[in-house]
Amino acid sequence: MYTIHIDLGPAVVAVAMFILLSPGLLFQMPARTRVIEFGNMYTSAIAILIHAVLYFCIFTILVVTIGIHIHT
Repeated sequence: MYTIHIDLGPAVVAVAMFILLSPGLLFQMPARTRVIEFGNMYTSAIAILIHAVLYFCIFTILVVTIGIHIHT
């Protein structure tokens, strides 16, 4: 009998980071008047770009370098 091993680590990390790194939810960088603002619930195109780069860097570090794995 064949068994299927599914690695849910990257999916769980991606969903959690998508929620936490949404621009304006916890913080926005750059903000309208300052470098960083917390919990303002506003966004801009440059903030989306910066948060996407942060998302990619942190996701790569967590999944590739550290190797977070959740096997089912």
